Amino acid sequence: MTLLDQHCVEGAPALDAAAIETLQQQVPGWMIQDRQLRRSFALRDYHETIKFVNTLAEMVHQENHHPTLEVTYRHCVVSYQTHSAGGALSLNDFICAARADAIYAQRAGA
Repeated sequence: MTLLDQHCVEGAPALDAAAIETLQQQVPGWMIQDRQLRRSFALRDYHETIKFVNTLAEMVHQENHHPTLEVTYRHCVVSYQTHSAGGALSLNDFICAARADAIYAQRAGA
């Protein structure tokens, strides 16, 4: 089962280092920085950036797992960590990272 086939669950436990390393291979372009799973998405212009953010917002609302977003004119940095797991990484973070990648790949003009 791929990450895209899964959905977030409430109370997801923190992952150990081996699980994080395995899952990180399934979301290329994402890095771990300051205990967060992060990726910067480059977009064409502000309008496309906001469209991406709005589509991302719909997905994270459905999954009930909300990232920290840094939005600028042509970039959106998405950062995940699971607060209910003590600020550690959980499977939910990787599921949403894979879904964010899918949204990015499907945008107009990709």
